[in-house]
Amino acid sequence: MPSADPATSSVITLQINGEKHTLPVDHRTTLLDALRERLDLTGTKKGCDHGQCGACTVLVGGRRTVACLQLAVAAEGREITTIEGVSEGDELHPVQQAFVDLDGYQCGYCTPGQICSALAVIEEHAAGWPSAVTEDVSPEAAPPPLTPEEIRERMSGNLCRCGAYVSIVRAVAQAAAASQKSQKETVA
Repeated sequence: MPSADPATSSVITLQINGEKHTLPVDHRTTLLDALRERLDLTGTKKGCDHGQCGACTVLVGGRRTVACLQLAVAAEGREITTIEGVSEGDELHPVQQAFVDLDGYQCGYCTPGQICSALAVIEEHAAGWPSAVTEDVSPEAAPPPLTPEEIRERMSGNLCRCGAYVSIVRAVAQAAAASQKSQKETVA
């Protein structure tokens, strides 16, 4: 391998799914290409490569990020969660299980991005973040109910070319209900 030009490349360490990965990258390398081409984490999909379809959605610092627009060097020092890091060993995460139970996928290509986005949707809703369809956005308002309209709006950055949206909405709702129940049991 030729030596890297320090003006256009860096050696970075990415914290992905709880593991550190150190690699040299060109400064123009996207997080998506680093994940797929350099680290063989191919669960994250390349769809449009323009940030419009959501197939490459991962969590960076707990927030949704389209990896095709995120530079790998800008993700250094932040916790990155890809679809490979969502489950606990062989046990599916409740969001993954809901997608399986309710057929929240067809061909499956968009599913990793849908699941990562759904994880963030559930966290954002639980934290009280409003969406564009939230009626009362006043600071003292309680979190809105996670209605199908709320879910559709919050998941709108993730496209499914197969049209599995009805099942995706149901899967997110089921996983959110399970998460709320689990939180209540933990508090009690």
